[in-house]
Amino acid sequence: MASDGNRKFTYGLIVIAAPSGAGKSTLCAHLFRNHPSRLALSISSTSRAPRGSEKHGEEYFFLDSESFQQKMAQGEFAEWALVHGNYYGTSKKMLEDFWAQGKHVLLDIDVQGAESLRKAYPDRCFTVFIAPPSMEELERRLRGRGTETEEAIQRRLANATEEMKHQPKFDLVLVNDDIDRTFRELETAATRFMERIEHG
Repeated sequence: MASDGNRKFTYGLIVIAAPSGAGKSTLCAHLFRNHPSRLALSISSTSRAPRGSEKHGEEYFFLDSESFQQKMAQGEFAEWALVHGNYYGTSKKMLEDFWAQGKHVLLDIDVQGAESLRKAYPDRCFTVFIAPPSMEELERRLRGRGTETEEAIQRRLANATEEMKHQPKFDLVLVNDDIDRTFRELETAATRFMERIEHG
């Protein structure tokens, strides 16, 4: 909550979730790039090891499993989930710090995390599910990355089947069959949410 004289402003959470390969990271990056003065990009904590050129504090906050579980026990996460065998979570303090700076927070997380945040912040949370045009197209995209083992691809497809069942719980579902159109729809909805929550 920030104030300007007698007027108070409230800031919220824009939560984007999708099966791996549906395009949510690209959409989040576009939205953040177009609204840098209004949005802060959440950085999740994770117990998995860094990949490639990933750096601590940029893509993720990398913690060992013991440290992550200690923070969980101390109630430091607004949400956390065990995904693909690794822990992921969002720091409560980070969200509060961004709100204090007068920013809405954009989160790129899994469906479990989205549901936890909706329960924790029911009046400040706007959830969007990005769906692939079909499971066949999702598999094509995952294989096109060229970075996954066959076992990993099959695990992600199995998870995607389960994640797709959660669509009715989201405020908005967008089928990403055209990235430009999907982004326009996402930006319109996100802007409407930010204006509504800021002005009460």
